[in-house]
Amino acid sequence: MSWDADGGSGAEVAALSDKGSPGEDGFVPSALGTREHWDAVYERELQTFREFGDTGEIWFGEESMNRLIRWMQKHKIPLDASVLDIGTGNGVFLVELAKFGFSDITGIDYSPSAIQLSGSVIEKEGLSNIKLKVEDFLNLSTQLSGFHICIDKGTFDAISLNPDNAIEKRKQYVKSLSRVLKVKGFFLITSCNWTKEELLNEFSEVETGCCHAVQAGLELLCSSDSPTWASQSAGITPCQAPVGILDLNFSKSCQHPSSALEADLETV
Repeated sequence: MSWDADGGSGAEVAALSDKGSPGEDGFVPSALGTREHWDAVYERELQTFREFGDTGEIWFGEESMNRLIRWMQKHKIPLDASVLDIGTGNGVFLVELAKFGFSDITGIDYSPSAIQLSGSVIEKEGLSNIKLKVEDFLNLSTQLSGFHICIDKGTFDAISLNPDNAIEKRKQYVKSLSRVLKVKGFFLITSCNWTKEELLNEFSEVETGCCHAVQAGLELLCSSDSPTWASQSAGITPCQAPVGILDLNFSKSCQHPSSALEADLETV
């Protein structure tokens, strides 16, 4: 995976540990941000799937997947657009995208067991047009690039809880995103731990070598008419997690870098 997505509970990532002290960013380090934790989770889930056919939990719930797909449909995203699921976990969202008609879908996860589980779930569904790769999003191979849509359902949240320099890892995440996402592509993120303003800051202020996020518009997709963003200590449940759409324009020029932010909020 990169850090994970579909293998646990959104409430797990949202709930901060009562033990230890918060870092300078306000997050208490947790095992939920470590590779070892998610490797163990997916080894268990893979065994459970082999024994009982249970695909495991849908990260943030089924409605979060439906909101993302409705947004893609509303904005007439072409079905042949390239889509990357960052931290794909059990691959259930990949299956839903394929059933909807998307034909260029890739799921990555840094856990080999997660990719094995995703492959088994996809095979059970009789699908063959989904690409799977064992990839650490913070240490990408050179082959991964050029996606119209990048999707994150809990991965960035988990990175924020990593005990080993989470702030630098978040900066590396943004750099990796600038590499894989096409200019004027869309980044769809579901988060329990970040406010709207915090996400906009995280994805607009970080310089990425010769790439800078020079424009970021944020659209919130929630089931209620008056969505609110959870603070990092709110501990909201998966079904309450809002979905943010970041319209990112990463400039590839070093001559006149800019970090100006244009933020628009649209509720649907």
